[in-house]
Amino acid sequence: MNPRWLFRMAKWARQPPSEKRVIFVLGIVGLCLVLFAIERFVGWPDFLSLEPRARRW
Repeated sequence: MNPRWLFRMAKWARQPPSEKRVIFVLGIVGLCLVLFAIERFVGWPDFLSLEPRARRW
């Protein structure tokens, strides 16, 4: 384990993040999971896909 991570964990144990920050981070993670689920079950939109172009020689 990197000593930097150990110091960071000790700092978080002494001064945990505020409730607003925890809710903010969990909201972002939730949004990412929702977007992943939509992409997984519905699929990637065709208008956002790049079509490969043939190379001209």
